[in-house]
Amino acid sequence: MTSSIPHASSVSPITEDDIAQFLANTPGFFERHAELLASVTIASPHGQRAVSLHERQAEMLRDKIKGLEHRVMDMVRHGTENAATAQKILTWASQLAAVQDAAALPQVVEQGIHTLFDVPQVALRLWDMAPAHAHAPWAQGVSADVRAFASSLTMPFCGPNLGFDATGWLAQPHEVQSLALLPLRVGAIDSVEQPAFGLLVLGSHDPHRFEATMGTDFLTRMAELASAALSRLQ
Repeated sequence: MTSSIPHASSVSPITEDDIAQFLANTPGFFERHAELLASVTIASPHGQRAVSLHERQAEMLRDKIKGLEHRVMDMVRHGTENAATAQKILTWASQLAAVQDAAALPQVVEQGIHTLFDVPQVALRLWDMAPAHAHAPWAQGVSADVRAFASSLTMPFCGPNLGFDATGWLAQPHEVQSLALLPLRVGAIDSVEQPAFGLLVLGSHDPHRFEATMGTDFLTRMAELASAALSRLQ
């Protein structure tokens, strides 16, 4: 007669996952065996000494609190920086609105970005302007390729200096490590039905000043403000 009791060697050994699942599904285990909590010791991440489970839990909680504190500090810092940038944009917009001579607007746009936003190099080119401004320096030297490229942009381009033709408009293009290209068009920056009538180039020697992963909300607002002001020259 064959026994129905399985042989000991055929029984699967208990794994750590089995134990973890048992403890997760048996919340009252440590209440019934509270003495185990005091006897269990594990290695501390802050040294070679062994600590109790209670102490390890306290360390984990302290680390979590520190992480949350750092996140809060980052949020406060970013909020302060955003508020400062918003104030600079308001100041810049006020300067643009106060310009009475439309021909002075390109210089005011460039100078405002340079001084208020601490951008080392700024250049601006416009095209399809009114005949009275056709011979202005900022209306020269724009190729058909640059015009087509500007019209293809529906948001600011940020990234390394890849040798764009427009980079040559800057005073010292060889020093530029990162740049932002802002298309100028009537209306919203992403209005693809509206061709661009200009391009703003912001250059920095810092390779991380303008990165592809950075947020572009403020740059978008700057492009739209500049477009609204400079459209007076058309």
